[in-house]
Amino acid sequence: MDDQSVDVQRLTTALSAAECGDAAAAADLFAMLYSELRRLARRQLHANAAGSVTLGATTLLHEAYLDLAGRGAVFPDQARFFGYAARAMRGLIIDHVRARRALKRGGEFHLTSLDTLEAASVPEPAALSRLDEALAELAEAEPALAEVVDLKYFCGFSFADIAAMRNVNERTVQRSWAKARLYLHDALQED
Repeated sequence: MDDQSVDVQRLTTALSAAECGDAAAAADLFAMLYSELRRLARRQLHANAAGSVTLGATTLLHEAYLDLAGRGAVFPDQARFFGYAARAMRGLIIDHVRARRALKRGGEFHLTSLDTLEAASVPEPAALSRLDEALAELAEAEPALAEVVDLKYFCGFSFADIAAMRNVNERTVQRSWAKARLYLHDALQED
């Protein structure tokens, strides 16, 4: 994330106040991070649904905001905030894909043209579900590794960005990324 796009002191103050339950601070935090969260929403849609979801980035962002606001989650730092936002968006996409696949035959069908290369890249709902379950298992076993996956893969942050957010060196983040990838690979291979 670009340091000039968000005032770090203001962000830290808003995070602290939102953590204490200040609704105005939570709204201010959302406004400060709107463009970054919208970028994250576009990335989530592209990475997880590639054409199979009719959700737009703005809709996904607003649905995730309602989820974040409704849960009253605590965000002690920027990394946890973006990680949680990525998980919320991923969950919404998976729910949307499942709901669309569950529709029975009838008037819900819409004829659209679809590029065959794009159609080949659309993940199956079962694959998205397996990935979500594997990430949930990883989050339970190694929360720090799951956070690195959320920040790197789903949020699109660089190793340097993640290291700065977590106050560690870049090599530590790279090792965490490698461990998380091995864990997820093994978990997905078992299925």
